[in-house]
Amino acid sequence: MKSTRKGLRDGELEKDTYERVTCSDCEKVLKKEDDPDEVFSVRICPECEREWKDLR
Repeated sequence: MKSTRKGLRDGELEKDTYERVTCSDCEKVLKKEDDPDEVFSVRICPECEREWKDLR
């Protein structure tokens, strides 16, 4: 699982004018899942179900 920063650099993710992170392939806004036991949250594309780590 890549980080959102690496996904943005590689062109897999994009930010829109409202700073929302979207999947480049599906153009869907990523959902965010928080795990209280982890240092990061997980961003998931609702269409293709790829996942990226988002450091808090």
